[in-house]
Amino acid sequence: MIDFRYFNDLVFVLTKKDIKSRYKTSVLGYLWSIINPLAFAAIFYVIFQVVMRFDMQNYALFLVTGLFTWQWINNSANAGAMIFIQNASLIKKIIFPRSILPLSIVLQDAFHFLMSVPVIIVLLLIFDKTPSWNWFIGIPILLVIQCTLTYGLSLLLASINLFFRDVEKITGLLFTALFYMTPILFPISKIPEDYRIYILLNPFTPIVIAWRELFIDGIIFSKYTLYSFGYAILFLIVGVVVYRKLRWKFAEVL
Repeated sequence: MIDFRYFNDLVFVLTKKDIKSRYKTSVLGYLWSIINPLAFAAIFYVIFQVVMRFDMQNYALFLVTGLFTWQWINNSANAGAMIFIQNASLIKKIIFPRSILPLSIVLQDAFHFLMSVPVIIVLLLIFDKTPSWNWFIGIPILLVIQCTLTYGLSLLLASINLFFRDVEKITGLLFTALFYMTPILFPISKIPEDYRIYILLNPFTPIVIAWRELFIDGIIFSKYTLYSFGYAILFLIVGVVVYRKLRWKFAEVL
């Protein structure tokens, strides 16, 4: 019989440890999770809004909401790919569900994402907008969807990377390319309608748009929320299936 209290405590302890170790020797601590996307937002704002005269209202707010969402996806994927390898000694010495290691990474990045919400609120006020009451419903819903999506992805990458160590390098390159293929720097409305179906094949496009719709327009349920849910379930199923197929050989390759 599964002791869920033990499971929950272990997830909490691992997540807390990851958060502390990440900023152990850092002066600014978790503020780096806010500074980094804000710095990129400033750079892209100057390039597209000031230099190239990209015609779009509230472009800074548009950028920030997309970059905070992407940071969670990117960090969880890249850290998740290495999580089993980095915890090899723990896996060898202690019997516990290995699948919770990627989960601790995802929850750590979820925590940092939530810490960015006050920054979004400030920007909304600067642009004469106000947070919507729909946030109280929408944020928990999208948090669950994105946690599921990134957990399935991280579990998949972590499992495969044990056997094919090139996955770590490929993940970095792939997500650099996906960044420019996701509507973070541009709205999906700028893409000709005949080609929008192709950008929706990118599994991260719907979740970025869903968060942006919620933060800027207060929209909870849209087709992008539904697409995000579909991708989340798909990644979770694939990640769990691959993990279960390979976990019996973990000890041989660690």
